[in-house]
Amino acid sequence: MTHSAASDSDDLAALLARFAGRSVLCVGDVMVDHSLYGDVKRISPEAPVPVVRITREESELGGAGNVVRNLAALGARCAFVAAVGDDRAGRDVGNMLAQLPGVEPYLRVSKRRETTVKSRFFSQDGQQLLRADRETVAELSPEGLKDLERAVTAQIAECDAVILSDYGKGVLTGSLAAMVIACARKANKPVIVDPKGNDYARYRGATVITPNRAELADAIKLPVDDEERLVAAAKSLRSQIGIDAVLVTRSGEGMTLLDKDTLTHLPAETREVADVTGAGDTVVATLTLAIASGADLLSAARLANIAAGIVVGRHGTAVATPADIAAALRQDQRADADNKVSDRGGMTARAMEWRRQGLKVGFTNGCFDLLHPGHISLLREARAACDKLVVGLNSDASIKRLKGPDRPVQNESARAAVMASLSSVDLVVIFGEDTPGALIEVLRPDVLVKGADYTRSQVVGGDFVENYGGRVVLAEILPSHSTTATIAAAKTAKSAKS
Repeated sequence: MTHSAASDSDDLAALLARFAGRSVLCVGDVMVDHSLYGDVKRISPEAPVPVVRITREESELGGAGNVVRNLAALGARCAFVAAVGDDRAGRDVGNMLAQLPGVEPYLRVSKRRETTVKSRFFSQDGQQLLRADRETVAELSPEGLKDLERAVTAQIAECDAVILSDYGKGVLTGSLAAMVIACARKANKPVIVDPKGNDYARYRGATVITPNRAELADAIKLPVDDEERLVAAAKSLRSQIGIDAVLVTRSGEGMTLLDKDTLTHLPAETREVADVTGAGDTVVATLTLAIASGADLLSAARLANIAAGIVVGRHGTAVATPADIAAALRQDQRADADNKVSDRGGMTARAMEWRRQGLKVGFTNGCFDLLHPGHISLLREARAACDKLVVGLNSDASIKRLKGPDRPVQNESARAAVMASLSSVDLVVIFGEDTPGALIEVLRPDVLVKGADYTRSQVVGGDFVENYGGRVVLAEILPSHSTTATIAAAKTAKSAKS
């Protein structure tokens, strides 16, 4: 990290901890991001274009839907107001929103609209080959507008902050943006705008606006090709539409925050850039939650900058979780190992990223209380059966239920740190249930590994994994090694000495 000292990191970590349970109202253009991956091995005989043999497809929420995904990943509650068509993609949007925790959607369904779908074609190594869009770009009908206004009015009092996520598809290009801002201001709620187009008058009175460099130039009709001109354009925008602050996102150059008369440049986090798609959604979600949690704008922008640095290192419309951001905030020598310890949301995002790269994801689990050669052997064999190994680690509470009040010997934080330090382990996730069944259902591993001291019928989640084409592996383990035996031997030795 380049922007703050250890004390600043502690402050940002404390701010991050306040995200859980915050409520945000998000209004904007939702869409489906459809990604198709395949082998590219020849050129079409019909035209000089590559032939893609599709091997897998994925659909995710895009546009304002990706803002909602980020809010949910960060632990917030969200009321989401948007419009979709009466079509399959619109139903897909509803289904995907229903799977997000804490999200309450208010979707206006219109037979006169087509739900926006962005289809991106990729080679197996993640190189984008083509994008094809299906969409309706038109203002809402009077009936649709009134419907969304009623939804906004009903939710405004319950939220801590408001996001306008404008992708120029019609939800916010009419009068709705101004109406939302007026209601929010009356209720004393901050409004953060991710803008689109060149008519920013509809955002008048917002708290913060977050254009990228190109959007700022388009809106102000001024060049922004150097620092001085960019700042002048940001000041002009702020004065023209009467907003409190402007946060200009500058891709690899970081961000520039203009808050009142204070100008701050935040350098980009030093991460390898894989894909900038959706980074602006992560910025606006993180910024809004920080403001809703009582942060000053500079602290909020710093946290948003860190979150953006995380998602640009991943392919597609990725999200940043609190565990991701907390790991990025740590600056000690354990940073690499700590980055392997995640929560379920981070696990899902990491597994999706690995699969986009064509990698096979494996899973094993255990208490791993006192690490011994038997554990090392199991983990080594598990890692050999896949490309990336996720280890589910029983929480302290679940171990006490399973093994008695004297266990574990090491607490879950210590056990997670030890596991994360092993080269054979790629990710550690602590679970509190007695079995890893729920974790397996979320991860959907390609390979499920247990020790050969289990029978196939005893493997929790085995039937589930095999039903969708996954594989169960019973790994050979070294004999005469167990944590219980190690503890008993230690007690015997202690008694002999005394």
